[in-house]
Amino acid sequence: MTDARFAKDNPRTIFGWCMYDWANSAYVTTVAVGLLPRYFADVIVPPQGATFFGIRFAADSLWAIAVGASTLIAFLTSPILGAIADFSGAKKRFLLAFAYSGSLFAMLLDFCRSGDVVRTLTFFLLAQVGFIGANVFYDAFLPNIASDERMDWVSGKGYSYGYVGGGLQFALALGLVLGHDRMGMSLEQAVRAGIVMAGAWWAGFTLFTARYLVEPPPKAPAPGVSGGALGRSGPRPGILAYAAIGVRRTWATTRKVRQFRQLLLFLVAFMLYDDAIQTVISMATIYGTVELKLSATTLMLTLLLIQAIATFGALIFGRLAGWIGAKATIMVSLVMWSGVVIYAYFIQTAAEFLALGGIVGLVLGGSQALSRSFYGSMIPEEASAEFYGFYTVFSKFSAMWGPWVFAIVKQVTGSSRLAILSIVVLFVAGLGLLAMVNVEKAREARKAGAF
Repeated sequence: MTDARFAKDNPRTIFGWCMYDWANSAYVTTVAVGLLPRYFADVIVPPQGATFFGIRFAADSLWAIAVGASTLIAFLTSPILGAIADFSGAKKRFLLAFAYSGSLFAMLLDFCRSGDVVRTLTFFLLAQVGFIGANVFYDAFLPNIASDERMDWVSGKGYSYGYVGGGLQFALALGLVLGHDRMGMSLEQAVRAGIVMAGAWWAGFTLFTARYLVEPPPKAPAPGVSGGALGRSGPRPGILAYAAIGVRRTWATTRKVRQFRQLLLFLVAFMLYDDAIQTVISMATIYGTVELKLSATTLMLTLLLIQAIATFGALIFGRLAGWIGAKATIMVSLVMWSGVVIYAYFIQTAAEFLALGGIVGLVLGGSQALSRSFYGSMIPEEASAEFYGFYTVFSKFSAMWGPWVFAIVKQVTGSSRLAILSIVVLFVAGLGLLAMVNVEKAREARKAGAF
């Protein structure tokens, strides 16, 4: 008899899975986007910049290097870790290990003061690695816990939990920052307290995931590894055996993906349009600051608005996918994203920027949640962590190119408006390739065990 705990669409398991999005979104919203970048530029790095190896770097350059380094680490390690987790039945353990290490280093940012450039970058880098690494295994649970019919809805529900949790925690941190005088705190103390609160939120609510998320046993034992657990394997420790298997499986998966046109088409399309999405998100604050001369309060309120609306956007697009299919719904969101960057070219005022944030919030959750579930419907369930490792690789690899396109256009033309408008090319290219994906052929290959 099948254990009921491992049944798909189990409300208790889905709740535990969604609560991790609630937990870790606090880190993204408050630390990585809301507070730490500005604190790093205004307080940590001296006005004249910081010098390394005889070269002077500005704060934004150092920040970009740190983000790129964490992306590179994820690019190199995610598929291998995913393959290890698939064979070992240790997705949950990997998820929790990365989550708690990331939240720890997020809270350690409290010890970073003016001039602590290396310490801040190190703690941030390690927190980012924890966040990215945990998400590989979090995403990989989706095909295990949700049926094909419910996968889009469950993925959207996870994102909606994240937007509510991240938005709520950011609202608390924002209140702390804006009301620091009445609390007898300096602005710097309030910012650091908000960052620590986000790390503690991440760690604390992950306990729900540890308690309620159930991992089914691996369907097949790892070749050459006895026992199917992280113990011993012959004369060498099991972890080394799993690492060797992970390397072999990663190379084998690379060859497999190249042979399946539909899955490869989607990954390339995703790389293009997700690059555009990540560029809009990462450059929005700078665009509002430099081009529109908006206040910090306006920018933070816009971020809060995005979180609030994205909560409903993820659910709305999840419902729409149930009616017209995930692929068609993603295409609708990409058309709307194209409208976002075109509208961004013309806006002039804080009110228009807030309106832009509302539109971003609506399409953000839907495009990300459905991309995750659409991919999950085309990959083999027994190798979900391995294939979601590749998904992470494409996501993080793509995130490097959009900002460079923005920077080149800005450098050549001198216009941030033309730079943000240029991103529409990535949306259109991704939309065109996505239209070519044959969903039925991709899912037939999965059912036939072609992988």
